[in-house]
Amino acid sequence: MKQTKFEKFSFQPFLIEAIKDLNFYEPTEIQERIIPSLLNGESAIGQSQTGTGKTHAYLLPILNKINPHKDHVQAVIMAPTRELALQIHEEVQKITIFTEEDAKITSKCLIGGTDKQRTIEKLKQQPHVVVGTPSRIHDLMQEGALSVRQVDTIVVDEADLMLDLGFIEDVDRIAAAMKEDVQILVFSATIPEKLKPFLKKYLDNPRYTHVAPKQLTAAKLEHILVPQRHRDKKELVYNMLTNLNPYLAIVFANTKKSADELADHLLEKGLKVARIHGGLEPRERKRSMKQIQDLQYQYIVATDLAARGIDIQGVSHVINYEIPQDLDFYVHRVGRTARAGYDGTAITIYEQGHYEALMSLENRGIEFVNKDLERNEWVEVDDRNKRRKRVRQEDEVEKTAHKFIRKPAKVKPGYKKKRQREIDRYVKKQKRNTRNSRKK
Repeated sequence: MKQTKFEKFSFQPFLIEAIKDLNFYEPTEIQERIIPSLLNGESAIGQSQTGTGKTHAYLLPILNKINPHKDHVQAVIMAPTRELALQIHEEVQKITIFTEEDAKITSKCLIGGTDKQRTIEKLKQQPHVVVGTPSRIHDLMQEGALSVRQVDTIVVDEADLMLDLGFIEDVDRIAAAMKEDVQILVFSATIPEKLKPFLKKYLDNPRYTHVAPKQLTAAKLEHILVPQRHRDKKELVYNMLTNLNPYLAIVFANTKKSADELADHLLEKGLKVARIHGGLEPRERKRSMKQIQDLQYQYIVATDLAARGIDIQGVSHVINYEIPQDLDFYVHRVGRTARAGYDGTAITIYEQGHYEALMSLENRGIEFVNKDLERNEWVEVDDRNKRRKRVRQEDEVEKTAHKFIRKPAKVKPGYKKKRQREIDRYVKKQKRNTRNSRKK
């Protein structure tokens, strides 16, 4: 079997087997830099973009340290959404399947929307690893069904989203119930100011590893801007989807209401559409995610719940039905496509009121292409900034003219009008030269 560069970490044999089965050959930058300190038991903060291998950066060292002969919880991994918790738990199971029969590492996924009493019954035998949402983990602790007193490692994944969704208090309560020397690992795409009091409270001089993005979005991702132009936006999205015929497209809306309205419209038009947002019943969300992973859908309408951490394979197109209010989510959304070196397309529908947000994205390094769908064909259209750029250019020419054609030392009656005529002639000449150079 092919060698893997993960062998340098001296992982247990079952982990090396699992790594080879997962087709991991070379550690990502965050894995390379943080795994050694996690193996040494250090608390740490890992900051890097979505899709950089953060999950296995903590899973591999945690599972390497689990003692399967001790029948208590040794690691607790918390995620802000049920979908992400399920996804992390699936990764745990892909690895622990390689443990020996007499040394099995056990795990449980503890999330809301499941039968609590049945979960309590299953916890009579405490698992080695717990993955779940903070509210359900804390609930089961209060019920006395889950003991975290002997936990060695706690993980707070997608910490910034945990804060946004209001779960940091539950995380605080869970961490407070653990032993003083517990290893605390915090992973996040961003470290907002409001998260710092929590970090300061629980992490004493932690190892901080920040992998700065080499570029804001994937190299093979095309960013397209499409003007709404007073058209019915739902109908415009329908026309886009049927024209593109994507392998898998996610259309992002800002609210559950607009996501439902758009999904209903597309369903009425005959498209088979999945929807993902926090307003769905847990069972429905779980079923949708399973059907999406089984490639039963070509189109997904989602809120930003699907933009963070949830790994949906094979997304070829992302459409921003609405521009996110928090522009960081533009990066998270479009990061669902053009993964693992594949091409991807991100299309954003905009109106005049969005100019400032789009300029802000451009200032961050996003390069947009201006296109429109006309008579079922994609055509290039004028840059939305064309008029603004021209006006700015003309202003600059006029400023230059004012500097160039100065007020005479000795003024005579009518000098102001004469000077203005000279300035006007200069500006006209510069415009003419610009037009001629364009024609060439």
